[in-house]
Amino acid sequence: MGTLLKLSRAIDAFNARAGMAVIWLVLVVTIISVTNAVIHEALGTAPDIWVEVQWHVFSAIFLLCAGYALLDNAKVAPGELAGRMGSRTHAWIDIVGTLLFLVPMTVMILWLSSEVVLNAFQAVQPGAHATGLVVWPARIMVPLGFAVLVLQGVSELIKRLALLGGGANVDANLAHLRGSPE
Repeated sequence: MGTLLKLSRAIDAFNARAGMAVIWLVLVVTIISVTNAVIHEALGTAPDIWVEVQWHVFSAIFLLCAGYALLDNAKVAPGELAGRMGSRTHAWIDIVGTLLFLVPMTVMILWLSSEVVLNAFQAVQPGAHATGLVVWPARIMVPLGFAVLVLQGVSELIKRLALLGGGANVDANLAHLRGSPE
């Protein structure tokens, strides 16, 4: 279990760094949006390419921060019920949810999106607007985002299994589970 926990910590560190780096894209998309709005107000029109670039950057933010959001426990949980569960029950629910929903869904999306990305890359598909901006950079965000999400799911699974196995030094990320009443 020690080796798996080291792997889990490495995945956590990767997603934490990636999440903090991607957060800077929010500033980029804000600058693009404000600049586009100012140009539109000043000139009565704005170049469509900036709207497309804005959507590409927004997709990167949303998809590449999925693993970071899971690491940060920013997920939907039945609030009142989760607060009353013991750490072991909460860990079991997370394990079942990860194995039945998160991993199969992310693997399926990775598999289904690979052909779409490959086709967009090979055909050098233009976007929906007349700007001619290619779509493969935005489309490649789907498998990348779901890859980091499934990696973080594996990390969370390792930590839950370690908690159930009695691992006293699991990780600070499980404090919300260990602090629950048994």
